[in-house]
Amino acid sequence: MELQGNGFLLRAWQRGDEISLQRHADNAKVSAFLRDRFPYPYTLDDALFWVNMVKDQQPLTSFAIIVNGEACGGIGIELMTDVSRIAAEIGYWLGEGHWGKGITTAALKLVTAYAFEYFPLERIEAGVYDKNGASMKVLEKAGYIKEAVLRKSIIKNGEVMDKHMYAIFRD
Repeated sequence: MELQGNGFLLRAWQRGDEISLQRHADNAKVSAFLRDRFPYPYTLDDALFWVNMVKDQQPLTSFAIIVNGEACGGIGIELMTDVSRIAAEIGYWLGEGHWGKGITTAALKLVTAYAFEYFPLERIEAGVYDKNGASMKVLEKAGYIKEAVLRKSIIKNGEVMDKHMYAIFRD
């Protein structure tokens, strides 16, 4: 499965992506608003672990963002379970050298459409850290709406922050 964007491609992670993944992910500005499970510093071992874990994923929920033939970001959905099985959480990151070019917004639109087409979802949501205004703009441009602000609900690098919850619906 490949999703073609304007100047980028979304595809499954594959062997050979590790070096460019590590180079783009090993950036404090990239990891600043991601979960702690996205390490910083981001080592080649981290990249090898990630690619090995998701390269044969079925169904495909984690995409590499490919620009000029190299993996420089990632976007994916995490399917929820039990009574929340009609929902998924979406997350994304992009190497700093590609910021401000509309790639993330376009990738978000593509993966959102893919998720609604291939999974029995009614809702896709995203939590954004309080100081990440750029990500809030990306979500809004992609049609997501802010539903709530969860006050003092997360901690990153020792700082307690609010989390802004965005969502989009099948209808």
